[in-house]
Amino acid sequence: MSRAEHIASVADAFPVVRAWLEHGPVAETKPPRTAACELAETFRLDEFGRNILLLCAYVTLEPDGREVVARLLDDPMISAPTLSLALTRLPGAHWQGLSAEAPLRRSGLVRIEGSGSLVDARLRLPDTVLLRLLGAPSLEAAASAVLRRIPRPLSLAPNRATLAREIGSRLSLPDTPVLHLTGGDPEGKLCAFAEAAAGINATTYALNSQLLPQMPAELVDFTAGLTRDMTLCAARLVLVHDDMGETRTAQLFAETYGGPLAIASVEPMRVGHRLALRLEMPRLKASEQLDVWHSVLGDDDADLIPALPRLAGTFCVAPEAARAVAAEMSLESNRDPEHLAARAWEACRRAARPRMDDLAHRVASSAEWDDLILPPRQKDVLESIIAQVRNRTQVYEDWGFGVRLQNKGLGVSALFSGPSGAGKSMAGEVIGNALNLDVYRVDLSAMVSKWVGETEKNLRRVFDAAEDGGVILQFDEADALFGRRSEVKDSHDRHANIEVSYLLQRLEAYRGLCILTTNMRDNIDEAFLRRLRFIVDFRFPNLAERRAIWTRVFPDAQPRERLDYDKLAQLNVAGGSIRNIALGAAFLAADRGCAVSMVEILQAAQLEYDKVGRSMTDAERAGWLQ
Repeated sequence: MSRAEHIASVADAFPVVRAWLEHGPVAETKPPRTAACELAETFRLDEFGRNILLLCAYVTLEPDGREVVARLLDDPMISAPTLSLALTRLPGAHWQGLSAEAPLRRSGLVRIEGSGSLVDARLRLPDTVLLRLLGAPSLEAAASAVLRRIPRPLSLAPNRATLAREIGSRLSLPDTPVLHLTGGDPEGKLCAFAEAAAGINATTYALNSQLLPQMPAELVDFTAGLTRDMTLCAARLVLVHDDMGETRTAQLFAETYGGPLAIASVEPMRVGHRLALRLEMPRLKASEQLDVWHSVLGDDDADLIPALPRLAGTFCVAPEAARAVAAEMSLESNRDPEHLAARAWEACRRAARPRMDDLAHRVASSAEWDDLILPPRQKDVLESIIAQVRNRTQVYEDWGFGVRLQNKGLGVSALFSGPSGAGKSMAGEVIGNALNLDVYRVDLSAMVSKWVGETEKNLRRVFDAAEDGGVILQFDEADALFGRRSEVKDSHDRHANIEVSYLLQRLEAYRGLCILTTNMRDNIDEAFLRRLRFIVDFRFPNLAERRAIWTRVFPDAQPRERLDYDKLAQLNVAGGSIRNIALGAAFLAADRGCAVSMVEILQAAQLEYDKVGRSMTDAERAGWLQ
């Protein structure tokens, strides 16, 4: 029905309403089918409820409507009908029709005004209801201020199209459950829903849960009004919820919102008595990610095409982010393919950082292979790790090993074990710089929660964000979760086993590199060790290795004077302590205005030994200051 037809239909009913007012319900007239009839069907109003809508519209829109009501109520100042007038003049009248639980009031289709008795209360239509009767549905200002309209996308990435089809198959159901749209790609979930909603001629609006009223009474009024307006506009709502934010208000809204609802979040949310269905956003395969890149590149971006396979195999970039990278590359004056590839790579790394920086600590380091003093065998293992990360897409997807392995156990995971300061952290930094990827350090002990399900939720946030950004994850203190298993005696033991199983599952599926570090390998269950791809033991450095570390620990610009590296190597400390001693000696020399000498190093070494509760032996400092 067009807007003109809506207006005409409402006006056609006004003579009938006037006849009711003049002669009461005995008037043998029936209203024509109007937009009020449609609202009555939508909101399940009875005859009395429909007639109240027509009465209020008549008084508001018809020039003589107020005069008739004022005359009947014998009050020239009154401008709206009252409940008593409706009860005595409208067909089908009954007291329950305007109770607080009746559909007319519960849905917010009529406002009750006045501080006197209920029978003398004035009845008015909210602006959004009146506009809907006139064929111009709109939202209240309070709702418009917090809602974002999601347009139907021009095209969809393969994973978004898959989710849109799953959503669409459920939107047409008579009693659509709450749809939990979980997983990554927040904007993609909204685009997929908008595509599905367009299939049933519905507009999609998104509401960020952080914008919900926090006071319970305000939330109730807001929810009722929004339910009404979204129904009047034949629109669908997606509640966007950040799992890191406050949840209770969002849960209350979801439980009381009266219309079809979808919730976009990483994890599903409790919605009380409402039936809910979880739909996961699929992850893009490297080949699909490559298609996304090709779809956003213009004719002038041919110089970037050689870099796309490696970008697609490392970063999971949403179309919006890919367009931003392509736009940034189009502004580059240097069109050399290698330069563009490096710039695009850095742009993708930057895009992932805001999300990851909220979850873990990004390690900034310039460590290179020459800084890492290890036996050749350990270095060979590290090289193998790099090769597997760098060529993962080619082996698993292009060469078909992923299908041959049934897509199980494809993650690259490594355990670095050894004493503190032996080089475990530096090895991760060297790998990160060799692959040109960010390294994020996660404290596993901080991930573990006493609340059931919270540990898995914490881990999921980290893995999802890391997988999109292609980062290297380094979990310190792996023994906090992978300790030797004991007999399951209570629910806490079962809960711990679930946490371990979930972490192993994510380790094996992660398409980047996960490094676990521990100082106590013997405390880790052998069954868990067998699930890891690599194990590298970092032993305490021997005399020759300590000498090599000392020769590399000082920057070239650091003034040095008569350092005896053979004597320095006598200090029985690991590489981490050597770096601490060198740094302490540099500060002592700077304060004294001299070069670093054996004197400053001896003093810094004594401080380092005191810190760890040790004393230097005579053999360690023999002949230092001769």
